[in-house]
Amino acid sequence: MHVKAAHVIRALDCARGGPVDEGSVGAGTGTIALGWKGGIGTSSRKLPSELGGFTLGVLVQSNFGGDFTLDGVPVWRELRGLPSEPPPSVGHHGSCMIVVATDAPLDSRQLGRLARRAVLAMARAGSSSSNGSGDYVIAFPTTNRPSAARLAAGPPSLLPPSEEELSPLFEAAIEATEEAIDNSILRATTVHGRDGHVVPAIPIEKLREVMEKYGR
Repeated sequence: MHVKAAHVIRALDCARGGPVDEGSVGAGTGTIALGWKGGIGTSSRKLPSELGGFTLGVLVQSNFGGDFTLDGVPVWRELRGLPSEPPPSVGHHGSCMIVVATDAPLDSRQLGRLARRAVLAMARAGSSSSNGSGDYVIAFPTTNRPSAARLAAGPPSLLPPSEEELSPLFEAAIEATEEAIDNSILRATTVHGRDGHVVPAIPIEKLREVMEKYGR
């Protein structure tokens, strides 16, 4: 394996708080998302108090094919034919790795339901999860769950939300994941790999023109 124990230990030792670097970081040079340079992207949502007031954050590592769609705009169609246009990515076999964290006190079954919703964001962004695309989601709560001994002593202070109360969290997970995918592309830069391989970043100024054309 390329990743050794020393690499994991170094990553843990270097971990820090604050904003997460986005774009062409923490991923291989060849990562391509929806036809353009991909990488790391993040986003979050905070529900209003009447819906629980919970916070949900998402981190993605994008490396998958499809037709880039931004806020409903067919970016892939508008940018077709540019000199910097990358090769078609519909059949690009990669993996979108999605991490969802929330302070909502969810149990394991509810976390599984939340994780399955996050994948829906990939379709919004233009992916069809082609054959060979190994996409997956990890979802976890940051809220401390009561131990078995604590449960035996009495009712816990933090109860999982009811099933109906999960719907706003589902929506938050989809929105944040879609935005994180977008950020991974918009923050990436053109990279040059071995044997002359080049993965171009999406041309931001051209993208601005496209979005303005569609009234965004």
